Amino acid sequence: MRSQSIHQKAIYYRKKGYSYNMISQKLGLAKSTLSNWLKEIPFSPNKEVIARIGRARAKSAEFKNKQKVKNIKEMNALAKKELGNLSKRDLWLLGIGLYWGEGEKTFENVGVMNSDPEIIKITIQWFKKICSLDIKNFTVTIHGYPDTNIKKTTEYWTKITGIPKNQFKKPQIDRRTNKLRIKKGKLPYGTLKLRIKSNGKKEFGRSLHRRIMGWIENSSKQVNKRV
Repeated sequence: MRSQSIHQKAIYYRKKGYSYNMISQKLGLAKSTLSNWLKEIPFSPNKEVIARIGRARAKSAEFKNKQKVKNIKEMNALAKKELGNLSKRDLWLLGIGLYWGEGEKTFENVGVMNSDPEIIKITIQWFKKICSLDIKNFTVTIHGYPDTNIKKTTEYWTKITGIPKNQFKKPQIDRRTNKLRIKKGKLPYGTLKLRIKSNGKKEFGRSLHRRIMGWIENSSKQVNKRV
């Protein structure tokens, strides 16, 4: 288990029948984090859990977990049906929302920072398909902590993004001790910052930032007019 990320360890212990309390004690993670990570994993209490909380409480916890997992699957299926197939315009609007929440707004730099690999992948697709950027226009900076394995993290983000390692900048390590205690183990691959470079094309520099901010401003005005 040493080579596993803390996320994978949490999943392992849950599948082995451990409660959130016990996994929290083993890994030093908040129960709220575990609830988010493990919400779709079926729970069948092991002997250690039953001995600690009693058979009746263990059975109740197992029943509630089954109901929860069932409801999550049902709502996911319903959501998929309601959403349907996304168009290119849908991707455009989704990207505007992501940039509004996670993108750079000042100094007219174009970039997005996030730790969620799915958000990063969607953002890259948005830049490529909507903004007509090439993979060569991306630079990457990993923001980690003293416990971040930079080699593994670089391999991970290279695989996720498809961006060559020679476009990765020097990692930034947050060494604040109070921050480390809060973030330890929660972000095993740190946070990724995507930054766009124009490569000599004006339309991919300040003009692109101004264009994106224009999309945000005008979409906001249209929505607020309808309220």
